[in-house]
Amino acid sequence: MIRKDAIIKILEHVGKNPIVAANGFISRDLFNSGDKDSNFYMIGSMGLASSISLGISLENPKKRIFVFDGDGNILMNLGSLTTIGSESPKNLIHIVFDNSKHESTGGQPTNSSLIHLEQIAKVSKYKAFKVKNIPELEKILKKIKNMKGPIFILVKIDKSENLSNRVDLLPTEIKERFTKFLKR
Repeated sequence: MIRKDAIIKILEHVGKNPIVAANGFISRDLFNSGDKDSNFYMIGSMGLASSISLGISLENPKKRIFVFDGDGNILMNLGSLTTIGSESPKNLIHIVFDNSKHESTGGQPTNSSLIHLEQIAKVSKYKAFKVKNIPELEKILKKIKNMKGPIFILVKIDKSENLSNRVDLLPTEIKERFTKFLKR
């Protein structure tokens, strides 16, 4: 399964809920698959999507907050898993796309092939799941529909051969439209 196909499948279940997307190909794939005002694309700031999502989820407890993260991103800010687990936001769904590579920066390997991120999430008080294909992903997305978080879904992916275009919004535009959405 490639990341963009997984994102398209997840978007069928997100609805109008906010998504914070990690930088790099994750933001690009989300932007090209389903741009909307409720998407916050990280431009730069590698590793901080989870921390930003935690703040948003705590300030917006009636909205379900999705974070699209990568294995390289979460490994750069692994402490955010324990902070999220400690704060225990009931409305946070943390989806990590894992290809064991820093794909956006040239494919350098990460340690996710040796370290099981879903197990770290589980001991950090997340409800944790791991999927390897679209049918498994669909099953978990249905299962968590009414489940309280924090929820962690590790989505094992393969390298994509087709690259999505860059996000063509300015960071200020992304911030302004996202904050307007949250105020609704």
